[in-house]
Amino acid sequence: MLFSTGQLVFAAIFAIVFIGFMIWSYRKDIKLHKFYYKNVWIVALGIFFTIAFFAFLTFWLHK
Repeated sequence: MLFSTGQLVFAAIFAIVFIGFMIWSYRKDIKLHKFYYKNVWIVALGIFFTIAFFAFLTFWLHK
């Protein structure tokens, strides 16, 4: 077996507690997220199109 039973139990408990803490932390700061990150999708879209453009340019130039 790759991991012992104790290691698997520790990993499961750690994952549950970590995910729970992250959810609690996000819920606590949700008002700040709505204020500071309301237009973050525009930035993400710009990054996506920039990467897509450079990928297209790279494949087009190396034909």
